[in-house]
Amino acid sequence: MSRNFRESIRIARTNLDGARKSAYALSDVKGIGIRLANVIVERAGLDPDTRLGFLSDGEVGKIEKILENLAKHDVPSWLFNRQKDRETGNDIHLIGPEIDLHVKADLDLMKSMNSWRGYRHSYGLKVRGQKTRTTGRKRKAVGVRKREIIEERVRLRL
Repeated sequence: MSRNFRESIRIARTNLDGARKSAYALSDVKGIGIRLANVIVERAGLDPDTRLGFLSDGEVGKIEKILENLAKHDVPSWLFNRQKDRETGNDIHLIGPEIDLHVKADLDLMKSMNSWRGYRHSYGLKVRGQKTRTTGRKRKAVGVRKREIIEERVRLRL
């Protein structure tokens, strides 16, 4: 039984390398780590050592169905990247550009309600309690004047 090999396969709006093992190739999709990819391959009933390029259209369809609704396929909720969603209250898993949209919406919500985290985000400061006296400077050299002093001394000698 010879199967056709495909160089790239499109799953979840992402082109994946067909030469890689199925779980490792799935982990290239934004929002899917290697542990979740292994669970998806197991739930789809695929051999984990199979290269992604050798999967048939039906097997790729199984993977896509599992990705559409992970909760229905008995994937543990602790693997989800959005537990107890603010809008719905359910455990959901976001994939691809949806992650960026939800993170931006969360930040905008924090900024609009003037929470401490929103304030820190809006002013570009550290959010999680880190020290800010010496680190986290963006394009600012506060307290560093060594080069200016050396250049001034060189000018005075000339």
